[in-house]
Amino acid sequence: MERGSKIYVAGHRGMVGSAIVRELQRQGYSNIVTRTHSELDLTRQNDVEAFFAAEKPEYVFLAAAKVGGIVANNNVPADFMYENMVIEMNVIHSAWKNGCRKLEFLGSSCIYPKLAPQPMQESCLLTSSLESTNEAYALAKISGLKYCEYLNRQYGTDFISVMPTNLYGPNDNYHPENSHVLPALIRRFHEAKVKGDASVTCWGDGSPLREFLYVDDLANLCVFLMNNYSGNETVNAGTGKEISIKNLAEMVAQIIGYKGKILWDTTRPNGTPRKLLDVSKATTLGWTYKTELEDGIRFAYADYLSKHQV
Repeated sequence: MERGSKIYVAGHRGMVGSAIVRELQRQGYSNIVTRTHSELDLTRQNDVEAFFAAEKPEYVFLAAAKVGGIVANNNVPADFMYENMVIEMNVIHSAWKNGCRKLEFLGSSCIYPKLAPQPMQESCLLTSSLESTNEAYALAKISGLKYCEYLNRQYGTDFISVMPTNLYGPNDNYHPENSHVLPALIRRFHEAKVKGDASVTCWGDGSPLREFLYVDDLANLCVFLMNNYSGNETVNAGTGKEISIKNLAEMVAQIIGYKGKILWDTTRPNGTPRKLLDVSKATTLGWTYKTELEDGIRFAYADYLSKHQV
């Protein structure tokens, strides 16, 4: 990408999209196109086609998506499948039709099989069954990835995809039920600290292992890949390190300053037992993450405090 290239970031108000905009601006890219949901509903095909025909972006970062945690994914799977499929197909198709030079599609590590060999390599995609609680979201993301691949094969486009592990950081979603595990823990421990609660109850038994990537590190990788990678296979985005949910909860409590007990509700689902990405592909390309988990949680908590009443 040239510094003056017209770059469209779809989903610029979300956690990932806003981080990509920050990273582009940090690196000196000045011609960034964005649209709010009220200005452009990406589920409306005619509107998306009209936008691309008028703007003709040279590069597209597709970070727009309907996202949520284990509860939301499990409760409204039809919504997750429909909205994500429609957004992806509209944007990717219109980018191709209007001569976009390169598109980068943002997926999720949940596209990989529930019991994939650990750490999960890009090549394990579609080798066995998905985790049932987020199957609908995963199927939508797989479809977006495959559509990029098929356009590359059939029409010679340069459309790539990146699959991040669990993300956190500025502009995260702290909804009490529809958020992911790390922002949910930040909110829960902060509120317990403010109220003086004697204990906090977390879901499951704390045994699942998870990997977390600070969203600004992902944004740095996204720009790096746009400039340095072309290929049909996706690229994993992660740290290559994992932590148990139990140890994560203890780390969050310590950072927030919560002194009470941490209890575990084993009637609640654990989710996938382990989800570690093999990040050797990104490393071989010359990229590695910068933000360690404890530092990142401190940054995320500061962001949470800046947007919520203490």
